[in-house]
Amino acid sequence: MDESRRIVAADAVTAADTVVFTATSGFETTEGLLTRLDDDTIVAYTNYCPHWRDVRLDKGSGATVRDGELVCGKHGASFRKATGDCDFGPCEGAVLDTFEVGVVDGAVYLTDTEWDSAERGLSGERDLSSGSRIDF
Repeated sequence: MDESRRIVAADAVTAADTVVFTATSGFETTEGLLTRLDDDTIVAYTNYCPHWRDVRLDKGSGATVRDGELVCGKHGASFRKATGDCDFGPCEGAVLDTFEVGVVDGAVYLTDTEWDSAERGLSGERDLSSGSRIDF
């Protein structure tokens, strides 16, 4: 596997937490998050809430995981880990976008051909989710 696509050791991804990564294609970057399902499969979703795309689910310390769901800390939307479907909150019915990932020799790699490389961590782009949405 191409080392530029290696995200993290598979053992670092648990069912109780998430691991954030940044995918790059040319000058474009986007964040994803990894989580482990009950059947030990590792899945990857985009690291934003569909309700407000500037709100990260994982701000670098792990997204909230509760009862098999990822929870948006900004407004409480919940997403089924197995499917990415939002089943509660202002974006109910929306679905998190996915990344294709695979485990090879104990490491998680980005296998999604839309992206050239991946690395663990936040993209460094400003997170707008902490402030007010009211402008004067």
